[in-house]
Amino acid sequence: MNLHKNKIVEYRDLHEISFNEAWDIQNKLLESIINIKIKNKKNIDEKKDLTPNYFLFVSHPHIYTLGKSGNSNNLLINENKLLEINAKFIKTNRGGDITYHGPGQIIGYPILDLENFFTDIHKYMRNLEEVIIKTISDYGIKGERSLGETGVWIDTGKPYARKICAMGVKASRWVTMHGFALNVNTDLNYFNNIIPCGIKNKAVTSIEKELGYSIDMNEVKNKVRNYFADVFELEWK
Repeated sequence: MNLHKNKIVEYRDLHEISFNEAWDIQNKLLESIINIKIKNKKNIDEKKDLTPNYFLFVSHPHIYTLGKSGNSNNLLINENKLLEINAKFIKTNRGGDITYHGPGQIIGYPILDLENFFTDIHKYMRNLEEVIIKTISDYGIKGERSLGETGVWIDTGKPYARKICAMGVKASRWVTMHGFALNVNTDLNYFNNIIPCGIKNKAVTSIEKELGYSIDMNEVKNKVRNYFADVFELEWK
């Protein structure tokens, strides 16, 4: 066993907080992990400190977030309309284009040192998708991957393909931040104000829309948490 790998992940449910507050918390956790890694690198002959890992569950008030390579033209409304619908717009440092966050959505922010698991961003993204695919399968929903498009989709390759979970991450020195947003009981009307993820002519859906009734959010969180531990072979703290 490699003694320099820590597969224990501290779990925190922060409930509803602002996007900026969550971003600040993520940055602080990421920086604290990176500082340990820098110190370990300098202290070649000394005992290495294990790097911690975190997983945050949150939900946000209505907000549109744009990835670093995204196109702001994919926001289809102006400042006045944003005020009218009580929503905000912010540019972020994650990958991906534009998406919406709001009530009824489960957002997961894993802050993992991938050197504790595997150093492969592609595998990391596929693992995140696998967690969601397994979760929604419990509700009889068949989640799929769409070639060249991250996230989890339903009925890919068909005229009515729709996304149920968006993903966008950032990694620095193999430490991750940002993550996924799973639509559970989300008001999907908010997606009408953007070109979601910059992809035209594809719809967005939720567990509620697919089933025709609302779902207990804590039940879904527990499923995500269990499958996350299973897929990433980790222990919760």
